[in-house]
Amino acid sequence: MASRTFMLLGQVIPCVKQTASKIRVRRMELDTNLNMYFKKDEFYFVADPSKKCKTGDIVLIRELPQKLTRLITHSIEEIVYPLGDVTDPITGKKVTVGKYREDIEETNRLFGKSSGAFDYEKAPPRGRLEGSQDFSHQETYIKYHEDGKDQPFAV
Repeated sequence: MASRTFMLLGQVIPCVKQTASKIRVRRMELDTNLNMYFKKDEFYFVADPSKKCKTGDIVLIRELPQKLTRLITHSIEEIVYPLGDVTDPITGKKVTVGKYREDIEETNRLFGKSSGAFDYEKAPPRGRLEGSQDFSHQETYIKYHEDGKDQPFAV
């Protein structure tokens, strides 16, 4: 029973294409023998010439009316959740580990904030450490063999 979907939600994974991003869409497939659902990954190449999404972002993609190339069949609709900034999809509140940030701030207000506590209000947005500690913006390439050299951006 195959059905075409209009929009899909997926995660950006490293891609070697210059003007496209690779998206992993995870679906649950029913195994009728065990009567259990198992994860099944589908991969789509998405037109992203401006490279606005980074590895790890959760994005919403839409099927194109016509394929751009043999592989590129979808386009990016929006970045739903950037990597590292976890948001509860039901309430829309920011989450840290297993608690809402609002609850943590309320606890800090009631009992006093510790000197080493992280302040989310003063934290810069993602991308500040590009080039020094964050290398997710670098071009990736396929590692064909092990030669003993460090290959940090290989897929």
